[in-house]
Amino acid sequence: MLTACAPMVSRESETDLERARRILSTTPLIDGHNDLPWAIRESRTGPRDVDAYDLRRRTAGHTDLERLGQGMVGGQFWSIYIPGEIADSGFARVQLEQIDIARRIVERYPEMFEWALTARDLRRVHKEGKIGSVLGLEGGHAIENSLGTLRVYHDLGARYMTLTHNVTTDWADAALDSATHGGLTEFGKEVVREMNRLGMLVDLSHVSPATMSDALEVTAAPVIFSHSGAQGVVNHKRNVPDAILKRLPANGGVVMVPFVTAFVSREVAAYAHEDALFQAEIRKRHGRDTVAVRREITARRVANPPPSATIPNVVEQIEYVRRVAGADHVGIGGDFDGITDVVVGLEDVSKYPALFAELVRRGWSDEDLRKLAGENILRAMERAEQVSANLRKIRGPSTRTIGELDGPPRPARKRRAAP
Repeated sequence: MLTACAPMVSRESETDLERARRILSTTPLIDGHNDLPWAIRESRTGPRDVDAYDLRRRTAGHTDLERLGQGMVGGQFWSIYIPGEIADSGFARVQLEQIDIARRIVERYPEMFEWALTARDLRRVHKEGKIGSVLGLEGGHAIENSLGTLRVYHDLGARYMTLTHNVTTDWADAALDSATHGGLTEFGKEVVREMNRLGMLVDLSHVSPATMSDALEVTAAPVIFSHSGAQGVVNHKRNVPDAILKRLPANGGVVMVPFVTAFVSREVAAYAHEDALFQAEIRKRHGRDTVAVRREITARRVANPPPSATIPNVVEQIEYVRRVAGADHVGIGGDFDGITDVVVGLEDVSKYPALFAELVRRGWSDEDLRKLAGENILRAMERAEQVSANLRKIRGPSTRTIGELDGPPRPARKRRAAP
């Protein structure tokens, strides 16, 4: 059992960090998104080799057993992500490979990880001093327009699905791609209904505002945003508009704030936008001369170094979501091992207590800290499980197809990688 324990001190003499650790010792800190399975797939030294990517040692990435213990992580949604740009290359095959990697991670480290596919399991496993492990399927393209495939992923441990990644699917618009459908198609709405029946949380990170709105209209269960911030703080397309935040209390959903620098810092977002424009211009100027392109990019960054995001930037996001949506609707979705630039002070999975210590310093109550850590996402899961139990009594598995609901397929369009 490697989970760190809080020091035994009187409430009066507690430091901010000690209080944060005390809270995290009794309430599971459940992170909504960690890309370790993809990091293992892409490892330079042993791609797809779970044994070679030894979590009992210090890894090159953000996640290993020692740092998870230091971070007092109590539950983790392991992202089973595949790119939406690999059209015609077998989404389902790659997704099954990612599920295999994630399952092997959990099975290889029984002293730290245990499967926890329900809210009750997550609470139990945390009390046992382990990290409750569950899968989050990132990108609805992986179901290949098949509700049967969706059900199989659920059977294999997926307890949420992000309706899109960066590419608009045949049934849902993505935030960073063209708005082809104006939100969800009729088949997309049937996907949401079938997820409700299964008990899978509908994850609205990565989707367009219209898709968010349509999903909120259709769903009978709480939604989540597994790794998104608030547009009211940083006007990034991947963040959540105020109009959607204000609808979360009625839905019961949760925005799990990430540690993605461009999502939490206005300065980083502005720099990234300017840098993208600069790179597009020099690529246009130099064409295929990659050496010249790289030289100019490097020179610009030396002359104008990128800014850093800090813990106060993340706190500003968390407090904004709390202010607009309410304390019952905010959580944590770090996106570790899915990011390259890190927030100063939140460099890896060991750093969560530092974030909670800053919130303590800012006057957060124990109750609100517990909600942020895990109680909010656990409540959303419990409600989704209740909805599922009720729906299964009155409705069987949907056999509807995209052809039936949306008509003949539209001409295929070229996939592109979103920024």
